[in-house]
Amino acid sequence: MKHYNGSVGSNTKHIQITTKYRYKIFKQEKLRIFCKVAIEEACKRYKIEIVLLEVLPEHAHSIADIPRTMSDAKAMQLIKGFSSYLLFRLCPDLRKRYPKGHLWGEGYYCEGVGPKEFDEVYDYVKNQLQHHSY
Repeated sequence: MKHYNGSVGSNTKHIQITTKYRYKIFKQEKLRIFCKVAIEEACKRYKIEIVLLEVLPEHAHSIADIPRTMSDAKAMQLIKGFSSYLLFRLCPDLRKRYPKGHLWGEGYYCEGVGPKEFDEVYDYVKNQLQHHSY
């Protein structure tokens, strides 16, 4: 539980974002690391605390604690926007695949995670490589 001005609680979310057209651009370990760093930097910049982050070839799963004053839609906008901004600077060759600069797909998955289901969601995110058989 976190203490805020006038409230106590958590806003833990299970988040999944997918590359546009589900292209498998993060097949190389180097690109997966760059993606992980970009998402972590975006979260750090906007005070979103990452509990767990797994990057797969065409999507990323995470468990994050979003500030209670921030909506899910705003958090996703900030994470996707800033992480793609950083990735295009770290890997200029991504412009060949995404010339208009839209790395992430339009949608996202964001679901609240309470204390009772936290362990189950944590295991699910941690075992994504086996789940998708990569």
